[in-house]
Amino acid sequence: MGKVDYTAASAAEGVENAFTMLEGRWKLVILFHLFGGRILRFSDLERAIPGVSQKMLAQQLRQMEKDGIVRRIVHPQVPPKVEYGLTAWGQSLCPALDALLTWMEQRPEETISRPQAPSPAS
Repeated sequence: MGKVDYTAASAAEGVENAFTMLEGRWKLVILFHLFGGRILRFSDLERAIPGVSQKMLAQQLRQMEKDGIVRRIVHPQVPPKVEYGLTAWGQSLCPALDALLTWMEQRPEETISRPQAPSPAS
């Protein structure tokens, strides 16, 4: 695929589409657990992500599978064994998220909001 010449509008639309695909409280956390070629069972992901419900984890994994980010590997055995890993396209997100982390680390100190002390009642 060749380099695309984006306009401001088409770039904004592309980024919005990417963020829509990654939105959800747990999707980025799931990604970080699967980066590096890791293959995890549903129960392993559930244990690795405290606070996520089974229903929400299943929903987020299904959406990511539908979007081509995660692959679901079903082993034909009893009891059934299902594992999750990233597709090559999903794994290719790693450098982009690393760049985002680096960008965040470079945030100027003066822009970080701090809780304000309550003002005394007048």
